[in-house]
Amino acid sequence: MPTPPVHLSEAHTRGLPATTPTAAVPAPRTATTGTGGLTGSGPVMVGTGWRIATMCNVFCLSPSQQYTVTFASQALKDRYTPYLTQALAQLNTAGVHIALSGIETPDYTTVPPLGHIQWAEAYRPIGTPGMSQGLPCYNTTDNSVWGGYVRIDSEYWDGSWSLTEVKRKNIIVHELCHALGLDHCNSDTNNDNVVGPYETVKHTDGVTPLMTSPNGGYQDSRAGQLTPYDLAGIKQLLANATALGVS
Repeated sequence: MPTPPVHLSEAHTRGLPATTPTAAVPAPRTATTGTGGLTGSGPVMVGTGWRIATMCNVFCLSPSQQYTVTFASQALKDRYTPYLTQALAQLNTAGVHIALSGIETPDYTTVPPLGHIQWAEAYRPIGTPGMSQGLPCYNTTDNSVWGGYVRIDSEYWDGSWSLTEVKRKNIIVHELCHALGLDHCNSDTNNDNVVGPYETVKHTDGVTPLMTSPNGGYQDSRAGQLTPYDLAGIKQLLANATALGVS
């Protein structure tokens, strides 16, 4: 499989800069709540339990753009549709126009068609056992999400990587949310000046954001759904479009 271009490299998904961003983040501020609404004028890039993927030059989600998840084969569409259905319903309710569509062969030498999130499987797509990859592409005119890629580690299905069904459900939607512009949300919750794996805000019922690195989300029958933290981040991506004048 061809290597994705540098602006789509795995470093973005893992929270590390592959290159210096080409666009200046417009007056970023930290939200005082996790509601996903603007706390004043201008965009908000970080809040309680969510973070926008500004390292990928993404600042917002267009509220009018139709986003479409396409699959590299019919077999993959059949496999992943049940895992994505609930999350897509949540996203549409939040204001994102997103749907599942047909078959499309990803071309990693360029960006996908406008609005397309191309879904595929690959063996260790970032070179690490058990790790998958979700990447947004940005619109160079307004820094909204143009489209993106998701590559799920094929080890999840061939028996060479052990994981529970709960974790599999959460990982699949976690990668979709990366393609829609959410970054990992880990933060220094214990004030030791180190942000570690799984270190993030936790709800009173113990639920962590789906976008926790390396994974989080509901650990019960709600697995594979966005938590309130993640939905707040999605709503902020939409709110930032209004603040930035993106239609």
